[in-house]
Parts: sequence; C-alpha cells; structure tokens
Amino acid sequence: MTTTISDLPAWYVRVTDLKQYEYCRRVVYYEYCLPGLRPTTYKMMAGMAEQERVNELEERRSLAAYEVAQGERHFHVSITSPTLGYTGQIDMVIDTVEAGKRTLIPVDFKLSRHGAGAHFKLQLAAYALLLEEGWGAPVQRGALYLIPTKEVLTVPITTRLRNTARQHLVEIRQMVEAQQMPAPTPQRGRCVNCEFRRFCNDVL
Repeated sequence: MTTTISDLPAWYVRVTDLKQYEYCRRVVYYEYCLPGLRPTTYKMMAGMAEQERVNELEERRSLAAYEVAQGERHFHVSITSPTLGYTGQIDMVIDTVEAGKRTLIPVDFKLSRHGAGAHFKLQLAAYALLLEEGWGAPVQRGALYLIPTKEVLTVPITTRLRNTARQHLVEIRQMVEAQQMPAPTPQRGRCVNCEFRRFCNDVL
C-alpha cells in the first residue's frame, strides 16, 4: 500500500528532498510514493563516516575559511517549521556578529568535488528559511565545505533561491498528493549510477 500525505499525521518536506528534487524529481517521487526501495549504498555510509570526522576537525579549526573572526559553532542542528512545512538537520551553524548585528551561517558538508551545484545552493536556502524563523536572526549567506578538497564555497542566499525553495515545496506536495510520476531528468548522465534507474523504464 502506498503512503499519501493524508496517511501521515505530521507531514514535512525534508530539506534533502528539495536538493533531490532539483537534481532529479523522480528520486523524491520514489521516496514518498514507493517507500522502502532505496538501498543504503557504500557511498552513503562513507559520506556519513567522513562527516563525523569533519565534525571533530571543525571543532578545532579557526573560522577564517568562512570569513568569520569569531562565532559559536553548532553541529547537527535539527530544525522544523510548521509554518513552512520543512524539516531538516544542518551539519553546522555558525552563530556570529557582523556589522554589529547577529547573523547565522548554515554550513553543509559535502562529499563532492564538483562545486556549488544548483541543488546544493537550494538546500542552503531552505536551511536559511528555517533558521531565520526558528532562531530569529538573518541569514545572508551559507557555505559548502567540500570534504575531498577541504574547500569552502560561500553561497549568497538570494531572493531567487528563497523563492525557488518555497516553490519546490509546493510542487513536491502536489506531486505526492497526486502520486504522479514526473518526467526524468533531462541530464541523463545523472542516471548512470542512480540506484532507482531500474524503475525508470523510459530511461535507456
């Protein structure tokens, strides 16, 4: 039996769903409408192990890479918004003061070498919306920490990114309620190593 929104007493879109939706909408469809299909891959396990190692190192590093002189780090920040309908866990939040005002910087650790893709930026924008509502301080930028290269990429949280995050939330809810499978990603190179590929009969 498939799961619908009405079956769930408190249904929130996970921030990681927004990232996946931007990358390939079918991944989110399979997660909600055909639950239990996705296996835990070696890459997932390796990513979690690396993130734990990065946490330990980050506690001892300066904040200079994030263009911050002083601030407080918070790790594994779980945050949910009934207003927005989002929920997520942020790898790290830097709570600091800039130009005399408190500001927050969400940081996402990525096991990636490919820079700030649109799906990663969207994830940070969603975290920004959650933090601004839940912690009561503005978010002007986020950051991606690329674990393989130890590189920090700054991502401005623009109005366009915020609006796209909100729009994707609406689209995901509509897709799940209708249980209508979306078209495959036009970037078929993403399908090569996808664990859901065997379910996409129209993808060669």
